[in-house]
Amino acid sequence: MPGIDECLLEAMRLPGARCAAVVDWISGLALGVAGEPPGGDHEAAACETAELARMVAEYRSLGPLSSLGAPGDPATAPPGAAPQAPRTGPPGGGTGPEPGGPDTAPGHPSPPGTQDVSDSAPHRGGTAPAVEDIIATNSDSYHLLRFVTGALDGTLFLHLWLARDEGNLALARIRLAEIADRMVL
Repeated sequence: MPGIDECLLEAMRLPGARCAAVVDWISGLALGVAGEPPGGDHEAAACETAELARMVAEYRSLGPLSSLGAPGDPATAPPGAAPQAPRTGPPGGGTGPEPGGPDTAPGHPSPPGTQDVSDSAPHRGGTAPAVEDIIATNSDSYHLLRFVTGALDGTLFLHLWLARDEGNLALARIRLAEIADRMVL
């Protein structure tokens, strides 16, 4: 299993790669960087991309459909909809708490916009953003941010800066996902 440096070098081998970094989206600190950063400043690039990652990770409305509420939930019902009778029993009609639901870890709620992934794979723990990756485009490049779910309670992401005329965004997304899944600290 590759460490940070090996993962960054692998990301830099992608066509059009200008810079790759592993960043903690809570603190804004880069744990590792390869290549020439956007704007020429590694620290500023890490802080700015961490701010974007934090914003996306913390907002529930950017999560998957399953996290937006169940049909009939008054909090997610359209304006003017008739109120529904409250459901009885556990979510989903089962006999116990829903995996990853609020009853899974009493007293330890997940932060907004995150999901508990501790049972989804043996190497994952803590909370991870519900969003898998973020793509920002401009006239000459792409910025791809991929959340790393198995490290430091899901607070890390890989940032790849890709030249638009040389890079392949689809390939970069696939490879960055593979790199993030294999990375160990």
